[in-house]
Amino acid sequence: MAATARIGVDIGGTFTDLVLVADDGRRLAKKVASTPDHPEAAVLSGVSALLDAAELKPGDITAVLHGTTVGSNAILQKRGGRIGLLTTRGFRDVLEIGRLRTPDMFDLTWDKPVPLVPRHLRFEVTERIAADGQVVTALAEQELEALCHEFAQARLDTLALCFLNSYCNPEHELRAEAIIRAAVPDLPVTTSVSILPEQREYERTSTTAVNAYVLPVMRDYLIALQEGLRKGGVTAPLFISNSNGGLAPVHVAQKKPVMFISSGRAAGVAGAGHVGRLSDIANLVAFDMGGTTASASLIKDGELTRTTEYEFRDGISTPSRFIKAGGYLMRVPTVDVAEIGNGAGSIAHVDDGGLIHVGPVSAGASPGPACYGAGGGRPTLTDANLVLGYLPDRLAGGSMALSPELAAAAIEEHVAKPAGLTVIQAALGMRAIANSNMSRAIRAVTVERGQDPRDFVLFAFGGAGPNHSCDLARSVGIRKVVLPPEPGVFTASGMLEAAVEYFFIRSFACEPGAIDLAGLRETARSLSAQADEELRQEGFDAAAIHFDFELDMRFAGQDSELQVPVDPFADDLSVEDLTARFLAMYEDTFGYVSLDGVESVNLRMRAFWPLPGTGERTSENPGGTAPEPVSRRAVHFEADAAPVLTPVYDRHAVTAPVEGPAIFESADTTFTIPPDAMAEPDPYGNLVVTFRD
Repeated sequence: MAATARIGVDIGGTFTDLVLVADDGRRLAKKVASTPDHPEAAVLSGVSALLDAAELKPGDITAVLHGTTVGSNAILQKRGGRIGLLTTRGFRDVLEIGRLRTPDMFDLTWDKPVPLVPRHLRFEVTERIAADGQVVTALAEQELEALCHEFAQARLDTLALCFLNSYCNPEHELRAEAIIRAAVPDLPVTTSVSILPEQREYERTSTTAVNAYVLPVMRDYLIALQEGLRKGGVTAPLFISNSNGGLAPVHVAQKKPVMFISSGRAAGVAGAGHVGRLSDIANLVAFDMGGTTASASLIKDGELTRTTEYEFRDGISTPSRFIKAGGYLMRVPTVDVAEIGNGAGSIAHVDDGGLIHVGPVSAGASPGPACYGAGGGRPTLTDANLVLGYLPDRLAGGSMALSPELAAAAIEEHVAKPAGLTVIQAALGMRAIANSNMSRAIRAVTVERGQDPRDFVLFAFGGAGPNHSCDLARSVGIRKVVLPPEPGVFTASGMLEAAVEYFFIRSFACEPGAIDLAGLRETARSLSAQADEELRQEGFDAAAIHFDFELDMRFAGQDSELQVPVDPFADDLSVEDLTARFLAMYEDTFGYVSLDGVESVNLRMRAFWPLPGTGERTSENPGGTAPEPVSRRAVHFEADAAPVLTPVYDRHAVTAPVEGPAIFESADTTFTIPPDAMAEPDPYGNLVVTFRD
């Protein structure tokens, strides 16, 4: 019987990573240069190369699991669709007003983000639903029919539809959607009740607008990818990695792309959690550094840190529990990730005051860093690492040659001379500045969450993450670093551990001290029945589906909630137990608790099931003598010290402890440990780095 396999794919700003896992135990990885203008091209060429290497046919693939930055790049580069917004009369400026606050009250130079929908494309219609769901003013259908002509004249790519209080009575939104689809059938409509049926007018409007904005870009990309796979003979289902670390069928991503803005990045965190559980490491900081960005996320007591709110903004993007109003808000299930615009391709420059900056602009895959010799003349972090000896003169398994001469020339022209430094000093400065920038992401998910980073282990992956991991760990007081066997393609590998999941939400508002347990159970049954019906229609086996629930709870009068895990059908469930769990979570998050009453807001449900044939890691038996170096290379570790002639090892030949300094090379990444460190393999193929001082 012929072998079958699954493929995980992650598109980055510089490289596209692919991992193939066959049911006969083989595991192959591939890195190919990303193709920003047509991102699907890199995926298709990579899949073809993996199939050839594995000696498999396209029909042998059982699933393609994919993470993409298409959605986030559309927001970052302002390349989304031309969208309109239809809302209740009097609420045209909800996006403009936002939360009436700033992310930093002392920053007088801060400018509010420009709304994704310009004011002249925000339309109002007469209708009104009260907060209790009662109809106050009927939908003016003739008025709406006249507006449909304006939609057509405006040449909109898509329309966001969000009415006041529609979460508790969707009647007007659904009727308006039907009228618009009949009048303008080619205009895609995103309704707030299909994306976020919960209270908060701004949050619901913003989430709906983001969905509409990225929908045309994401839809066109996924259609092109599907068609390319089919033409290549791959008929297996395509699943997209969502922002929560799970997977969803491709048609869900086409309709609800706002759920996939952090696609791929969250899969790496989920993979880190999986490795942590196998290795019995409960507390991890998952650090991912690619060519364009670096991100960090917290895994505490073996559980991924998740939230329901995220703001995409310039500088550092984080869940908006603490810092609000700095960007485009999305209220969707997401892994709690802090991301910053620093990666291996980040361009360095010197400002008018003589200070060196690294990022957030990236050289990307084209033209790429200066050392690629592809026309890029600006110095990047990759160029600095090459000049300093942290990188070899070939990458991606030897398929990409690097030029130290071009790297040094770019650094000298654009950084060293303007700053009055030598090339080596400038390169060391670039590396130190990038490390300082990236440490902000680690602090954002530890110190700013009330957690001491010294209580955690740094789990580093991504093409560039391991090469900066030791410096970053020491900068925040972390004493141990774990590096997986294939860190450069780890995000793609992490998708192979994920489960398919769907999300459902229902308003469940109960006043303090009056949480209705019978009503909670009834709402949970209703959500389960809704999920069963929807998933059966899509052909999924209901017997394989699992459910878990969370109750949004808060102190009376507060504006934000915490998600408390709950089993609505447990015999011992009580209001006192729910309240106690909420208070414990609140104190752990914020460091104190209030004496106010506790109320509920929403009930959330996740329906999930694993795909067959996961890429489970197996235990190995490390041991033996230290391997012989394959070569040696001079590395500059400190500004005022001579370079150190450092042994270079084949990453996969290391079966015994190796004292630093040392360089480890593999097809997917290269990384260096400093002189005061030691790397030791663990039973699962990870390298565990510890510091001696």
